[in-house]
Amino acid sequence: MVDAFCATWKLVDSENFDEYMKALGVGFATRQVGNVTKPTVIISQEGDKVVVRTQSTFKNTEISFKLGEEFDETTADDRNCKSTVTMDGDKLVHVQKWDGKETKFVREIKDGKLVMNLTFEDIHASRSYEKA
Repeated sequence: MVDAFCATWKLVDSENFDEYMKALGVGFATRQVGNVTKPTVIISQEGDKVVVRTQSTFKNTEISFKLGEEFDETTADDRNCKSTVTMDGDKLVHVQKWDGKETKFVREIKDGKLVMNLTFEDIHASRSYEKA
């Protein structure tokens, strides 16, 4: 279940993330910072909630949710979303909806790494993390 994801993860590789952020409407300056920042993601389970903390020199964010229950999320680029996170087999699927738009992150463990695939419309990006 979520246990496999519970760890501290450090970003090691990022592909097409700038194009993904551009498609979301993230401004140039924020994208520049987003492209050079190597965030640490800490995933933990606290009772019946999953907590995802993202820490970087630029900005820290934290979301706390129950699997399958919609929650309000303010993203690192300040979008206000209605988000839902579910388990699909061994994948953690995070869907954000705002202003009639939708983006999806699929996190999975591959070869001991946390791989996050991001999709918005026809843009795909990938970010991989290693245990810190």
